[in-house]
Amino acid sequence: MASSALRVVLVKPSKYGEDGSVERFRRGFMPNSTLAHLASLTPAAVDGVPCGVSTVDEYVHADLEYLELLRPVAGARTLLALVGVQSHQLQRALDLAALALDRGVEACVLGGPHAMTCDTTGLQGRGVSFALAEAELVWAAILRDALAGPLRPVYGEDGRWQERLDPPPLVPPSRRDLRRYAVPLLGVYPARGCPYTCNFCSVIKVAGRAVRSQPVETTLETLRRAAAGGVRLVMFTSDNFNKYPQVRELLEAMIAERVRLPFFAQCDVQIERDEELLELMARAGCFQIFVGVESFRREALRDAHKLQNHPERYARIVEMCRRHGVTTHFSNILGFPTDTEETIREHLATLRRLGPDLASFYVLTPIPGTEQYDELLGDGLIVERDLDRFDGSCVTWRHPRLDERRWRELLWESYREFYRGVDVVPKLAAVLRRRWDFRTVAEAFAVVGAAVQSRLAAAARAHPMAGGGWRVRRDGRADYQSLRRQRFGCELVPLPASLSLSARDAEINRHAKLAIAR
Repeated sequence: MASSALRVVLVKPSKYGEDGSVERFRRGFMPNSTLAHLASLTPAAVDGVPCGVSTVDEYVHADLEYLELLRPVAGARTLLALVGVQSHQLQRALDLAALALDRGVEACVLGGPHAMTCDTTGLQGRGVSFALAEAELVWAAILRDALAGPLRPVYGEDGRWQERLDPPPLVPPSRRDLRRYAVPLLGVYPARGCPYTCNFCSVIKVAGRAVRSQPVETTLETLRRAAAGGVRLVMFTSDNFNKYPQVRELLEAMIAERVRLPFFAQCDVQIERDEELLELMARAGCFQIFVGVESFRREALRDAHKLQNHPERYARIVEMCRRHGVTTHFSNILGFPTDTEETIREHLATLRRLGPDLASFYVLTPIPGTEQYDELLGDGLIVERDLDRFDGSCVTWRHPRLDERRWRELLWESYREFYRGVDVVPKLAAVLRRRWDFRTVAEAFAVVGAAVQSRLAAAARAHPMAGGGWRVRRDGRADYQSLRRQRFGCELVPLPASLSLSARDAEINRHAKLAIAR
């Protein structure tokens, strides 16, 4: 008998914390952009059958009522899609799938960085399908199969990326969902891909080296809808906003339309070569740039294949941003193979002298699917077997020069030292002295909010970028362990091998490399 409707339940899984409980918070920091993207890609009907969508960001659901969505409904077929799943979220995603399948849900699919870059063969054929490609390439087929019958074991095995981006404009989260976050913020991807080859990063394995952009009008319409829907801040989540081919066209259109949505964007360090672009970003509403400086030691950067970074130029980024009223957020990695406790302390001292407005710190983590992961796994240096711990805050491999306990303590010390009041107060005062415009409140909130959250989180030995504030504990790994054993035959998912690129994807990357060289 044909179903009268298709129910699509999109869930961004959380992860299990070190105490075994699901990480969830009363207030989140940023809505998950993949949820909005998949919801926007889902049509109102599939082959003439009505299709309804529900979205759940587990990080910000402080109650468990949403788990009732993981049940079948009479007269409809239900598809559970676990979206944007990173390796440290994989086990939670599998547990949610096992729960839904145990209750009778007809179809489950899991996608995101882990499925795209890691071998999931051992988990296939157990009721969960895996999407190995960008949603635009596979989502329509998944919806049709979910309506008609069983899903295929995998989708997108022939290629991860589409060559041309042309998604629909995003439908922003509802005002009710936006209230789950500290600020009503939306993530927007005007472009995907990264031309660089950093060995610790999964972006080029997930999105490729070719920087592909969607039409400027699509991004503008997303911004219009966001402003009308109650969004007050935007994050351009593309990895190198300054490498986006149509960046000037977009910024000029935002200025002409008076969009007036404060935004922050990630830029590579080569933004210091283009002050004109930074000035244009500021006029369009940029209140902060996020820059992956990672290290002040050229040796460490060279070994990580991050040759585009020149530490002697980092100061110019801070100076340029101050001139144009843009705050700076520098990302830092602690524990490159040549690091010692002394070099990490030197790094922190140099960073404080440089004075970016915000900073985040991470323990060097071999992310499954990356070149670095393959090297360390092959050398027998990865000592952690629980994928939940591959989250940027835990020690997962044997370092040649750092004691595990001290290494992690340096993470918390870095947050405490960088956000000392003696440093934060002058930065806030500098923001408040600038000419006030529609960006100023966002800048002040960012400086104060980051300082308070980072100090509190570091004191609690929790990563400030974990996803939210005011953590609550409702359920945990133990509540789903038997389901995981029954469905997937394991208590811990084994560390995966990395997936090789298809011939098609390798060719796309090769052409991107040639274009960069020219």
